[in-house]
Amino acid sequence: MKENTMEDTTLPKALHPLLQTKWHEEGFTEATSIQNEVFQPITEGEDVIAESPTGTGKTLAYVLPILQKIEADSQDLQVMILAPSHELVMQIHQVIVDWGKELSIRSASFIGGGNVQNQKEKLKKKPHIIVGSPGRVAELIKSKKMKVHNVRTIVIDEVDQLVSREHLNTIQSIIQSTLKERQLLFFSATVKEETEKVGNEMMKSPKVIRVKKGNTKNVEYQYIQVEQRDKVDTLRSALHALEHEKILVFVNEITKLGEIEEKLLFKGVKVATLASDAKKQDREKALKLFRQNEVNTLMVTDVAARGLDIQNVTMVLMLDLPRDYEQFVHRSGRTGRMGKSGQVLMLTNEREVREAKQFSKRLGCEALEKSIYGGKLLSVEEQQIQQKVNKSQARPKPKGKKPLGQKKKRSLAKKK
Repeated sequence: MKENTMEDTTLPKALHPLLQTKWHEEGFTEATSIQNEVFQPITEGEDVIAESPTGTGKTLAYVLPILQKIEADSQDLQVMILAPSHELVMQIHQVIVDWGKELSIRSASFIGGGNVQNQKEKLKKKPHIIVGSPGRVAELIKSKKMKVHNVRTIVIDEVDQLVSREHLNTIQSIIQSTLKERQLLFFSATVKEETEKVGNEMMKSPKVIRVKKGNTKNVEYQYIQVEQRDKVDTLRSALHALEHEKILVFVNEITKLGEIEEKLLFKGVKVATLASDAKKQDREKALKLFRQNEVNTLMVTDVAARGLDIQNVTMVLMLDLPRDYEQFVHRSGRTGRMGKSGQVLMLTNEREVREAKQFSKRLGCEALEKSIYGGKLLSVEEQQIQQKVNKSQARPKPKGKKPLGQKKKRSLAKKK
């Protein structure tokens, strides 16, 4: 067997020739840090716990080495990928379809709420890779419709969410139904200490990879201090001032989404809402409107937006501050992706200002105070300058003799 060299394990040189062609067709040049760092350990069958900021290409980081390991001539299911939301499942599956077709690899997606009979028909086509939500995958395994005895690799995407108390038992039952000698991969933008502990219990000497360099250099962090009761009105003013931006608005409580949407629509602000408890077709419609720029603002909760790859988001606006730093990282990573510039704007009451500054500081940034003035988002200094300009322009003219031109016009009027 040929020994691995540094050149062999660096993307895109390490890829199958057909995948290299696809790589260049997609306009990619250099791989991201996470893509380079996980390629060799995944290829060599190691268990991996990987943490990398949102927007650094994590999905492709595990998909590419997995595709190269698939035995395309086999009829067996070889890889399972689990994700927390329907949208993320479909997004990951699309990546696999786009890249897997180069190697004649079959795949299928399975989500709760989908037609069970149709999903059983998908399994008859013998996919090599399945992507699914934990509940539906567990159900198909339990009913013996999904044969997992030859699964060699399991990926848990957004792992810190899927090993929470709510999902952990389901995840464990799925893993235990597969081969004992299988590869387990954990991926997330944030890997908490308890998540790593779960990984160490399930894995064999996992390789822990943390990529800390994120999007802080090209993202501006800012806040507007406002009374809590005035937040929705300030949001409306901000959206008017930022009408040319592509904005994700984060709200903590799912019950508030509909009410805020109604108020904004009543005031003439076009928005769409992505709620995790909404019907599948309603969520798909909201995403489509936003992705196709038919609306520039999409209101979301953390659960609904988790892991979604929405291109060209220029601003993340937090109507409510997140409950912890990890959520702040996930939210902030929605903009400034793959080297593009972006903005994070937080609407904070007096009590929240300190926390907003602390979150930003932990990311290596300073949160600057802004305000909406004259229909624009301005810094404190810019507002003061504009106020002086407005004041000078509004100053009354000094009393005295009227200009000669005015006297002449009046005398001509009398003659007429």
